[in-house]
Amino acid sequence: MNFSSFFARFVALVGAAALLWRRSQGVAPKPAWGNDPQIPSAKSQGAIPTLKMPTARGWTGGQKPVAGRGLKVNAFAAGLDHPRWIDVLPNGDVLIAEATQVAGPPRSVFHYAMQATMRRANALGVSANRITLLRDRDGDGVAEIRETFMERLNQPFGMALVGNMFYVGNTDGVVAFPYATDASRITAEGRKLVEFKPAGHWTRSLLASPDGKKLYVGVGSLSNIAENGMEVERGRACVYELDLASGNSRIFASGLRNPVGLAWEPKTGALWTVVNERDGIGDETPPDYLTSVRDGGFYGWPYCYWGQTVDDRVPQDPALVATAITPDYALGGHTASLGLCWLPAGTLPGFPDGMAIGQHGSWNRSTLSGYKVVFVPFENGRPSGPPRDILSGFLAPDERESYGRPVGVTLGPDGSVLVADDVGDVIWRVTGE
Repeated sequence: MNFSSFFARFVALVGAAALLWRRSQGVAPKPAWGNDPQIPSAKSQGAIPTLKMPTARGWTGGQKPVAGRGLKVNAFAAGLDHPRWIDVLPNGDVLIAEATQVAGPPRSVFHYAMQATMRRANALGVSANRITLLRDRDGDGVAEIRETFMERLNQPFGMALVGNMFYVGNTDGVVAFPYATDASRITAEGRKLVEFKPAGHWTRSLLASPDGKKLYVGVGSLSNIAENGMEVERGRACVYELDLASGNSRIFASGLRNPVGLAWEPKTGALWTVVNERDGIGDETPPDYLTSVRDGGFYGWPYCYWGQTVDDRVPQDPALVATAITPDYALGGHTASLGLCWLPAGTLPGFPDGMAIGQHGSWNRSTLSGYKVVFVPFENGRPSGPPRDILSGFLAPDERESYGRPVGVTLGPDGSVLVADDVGDVIWRVTGE
């Protein structure tokens, strides 16, 4: 056993003791979900934040996630290397971005403990830096063709095809590559359109505008609550708008700690995102959220959360706090909601219009949350009711192991729902029974 593994076990024991103490302090809070969530008052976790992350086990012996009522699930592809995001091309090719977080120099004892724990959970390691192409030629719901579409990238995540150009969201910027229809590989040199600071929240999601003239990019913060100062956070915690004709970019909306999945709501034409909120002040405080994104809007980070609830750990800017927009729909504390996809009514039997959300799962709470794919129904362009499960069963009942962790969610070429599972190394396919 190397030192990192030993330290991870030591941290788990210390964390377990801290969890028992925190659980003894009172009744577990009600999950903070919906349009009007009940969010408990902040309670600092102090010098030893709650750190609870299941060991990555993977799926064995034909095991698979639990499909929601009226649904079934099968493996569209397996044996990938940390698949995070999915993009489907017009010809039906399915592209998978394979990448993972890479460890930087530890900044503190807690940061070292976090890295050791993340390695055990298969959330930190050597990044494949690859995009893989999958094809299901015979239409049986399983990809029988697998090609390396692109390689030697830099933690690729978001992907978008606009006309004859293919765009990749590397952690350090958006790169454009020429694309030929039905190509199974891109080897041409790319052209970087905009640069981003890497590290921290490293994913760079991409979404093209309906008219194909612009790209929207999710860029997360470096830190939890800007504890290293705001200068290093400049140009982060925001959604960018990139004009493809001119190459100019601007911050479209800010104060979004880690906006990942992006989607268009078709009735209103509004841009929506899912955001991972801050850690260290409670199991349900604050909740991650689903929200529409307004041009020029400020959503609070790092000064406040869920509207104008001030985080007193952060040096304040009262004038900016006064402008903070309350998100639309709470998704529970620390669910790590990452994937986002608009599902038209009837995509899955019995499901109305709404958003599918891949919840990667928590670490900063005493009872784990997330680890599932959920659906939020919409009416008249807004969230309109309680969530329902599309896939669950990614987490062992005793919370010690995870079989998988869902990330990206998108519509498959056959109308199914595809889900990237970066611990199980599988792309799951969900359809009606």
